Amino acid sequence: MTTMTETSARFREFKMPDVGEGLTEAEILKWFVQPGDTVTDGQVVCEVETAKAAVELPIPFDGVVHELRFPEGTTVDVGQVIIAIDVAPGSGDAPAPAAAAPAQEPVEAPEAEAEPKGRTPVLVGYGVAESSTKRRPRKGAAAAPEAAAVAAAVQAELNGHGAPAPAAVPPQSDAPAGGRPLAKPPVRKLAKDLGIDLATVVPTGKDGIITREDVHAAAAPAAAEAPAAVASPVAPAPAVTEAPGLVSDSARETRIPVKGVRKAIAQAMVGSAFTAPHVTEFVTVDVTRTMKLVAELKEDKDMAGVRVNPLLIIAKALLVAIKRNPEVNAAWDEANQEIVQKHYVNLGIAAATPRGLIVPNIKDAHDKTLPQLAEALGELVATARDGKTSPAAMAGGTVTITNVGVFGVDTGTPILNPGESAILAVGAIKLQPWVHKGKVKPRQVTTLALSFDHRLVDGELGSKVLADVAAILEQPKRLITWA
Repeated sequence: MTTMTETSARFREFKMPDVGEGLTEAEILKWFVQPGDTVTDGQVVCEVETAKAAVELPIPFDGVVHELRFPEGTTVDVGQVIIAIDVAPGSGDAPAPAAAAPAQEPVEAPEAEAEPKGRTPVLVGYGVAESSTKRRPRKGAAAAPEAAAVAAAVQAELNGHGAPAPAAVPPQSDAPAGGRPLAKPPVRKLAKDLGIDLATVVPTGKDGIITREDVHAAAAPAAAEAPAAVASPVAPAPAVTEAPGLVSDSARETRIPVKGVRKAIAQAMVGSAFTAPHVTEFVTVDVTRTMKLVAELKEDKDMAGVRVNPLLIIAKALLVAIKRNPEVNAAWDEANQEIVQKHYVNLGIAAATPRGLIVPNIKDAHDKTLPQLAEALGELVATARDGKTSPAAMAGGTVTITNVGVFGVDTGTPILNPGESAILAVGAIKLQPWVHKGKVKPRQVTTLALSFDHRLVDGELGSKVLADVAAILEQPKRLITWA
């Protein structure tokens, strides 16, 4: 899609692009430039977080930064202009460069009013540059203080027992009175979810805009109504009169907005859990020989420069098991009511990052030798830890491995990645008493769990795959004969 527009021969605008597949918005994490900075074609100007990953955005032309349209931390719809560039600096007078607009909620347009002739249309929420044109006051603007008083009275009533509502900043003089409250759609949804009538909320944003904070402030009295029943109706009870351990809700709870990668993960997991019928099978296996093989490979000159660990052998074992049971490497096509068998394996590796759990995958892992697989695993993990995993790296996975053993957990019942048929969970490898050659000996033991989509993988197929993985880890020499 087009990501830039020309406002004149001198100024060009860069829009928020769709950096993934069908994404609709992204959050601006960090600006690397400021108004007045010189930029060149291909220079990264900001980092954004989408529902899939954090991505750096390069500017596609040379010039001087004229204006940043949004501050850091703002979620911007795909297609909105985020930065304006002066591509011909010094060619004439131009408006003074502006810093990013204050963080605020873009407003919904009120009922249309007559526009002055020659006015330049702008995107909702951006505003226009200062000029000599005077804005015609909205009808009923003078009634704004009265509306604020009514809203404050309603807030006081909601607060219970006639207690005064928290003080609020008076709305701006051009806030609508008697009309539809100004608020961005996400703010309206938040109010709906919390059961708050926007008509009762006192706006504190510019031009009478209702912000998220205003909605939460309006919801706070209702949330505190139950505790208030045991408190003094005149004033908050002193700390010494409160029951031991009783503190305010704000001190006991922390609210974290769900957005970006974490929001996408939540939606995907709910969709997977309630769409694909999950079945999970378990097997406990002696991996002593695998651990010895890992130690030997670390000393092998052919593996020099790559990271060798048990996960590498487990990944290779799963790839061999898929080769022996190719029907497990498939997907369910709901629209066409078909099972789509994949003749390639894009092996996903679940990775915990500060932005949440992500699952990048190794493309065509089935074709890689052990050293190549080790190198690919190392690159995948390093990129994920740096927060630089691209959306493309997480697309197209066919099966996944999640290593919960690194947290000391014995095993788990993993949820399938949407569009995949199987996921293998690897538990902690521990020294345990084990019957070996007729005698109880200390052996390295772990538990594997395989979850699969029962629509296309039946119990027999799932059991064969899990048994093959376990057999290879118990006798890793089978990698030579089975691969």
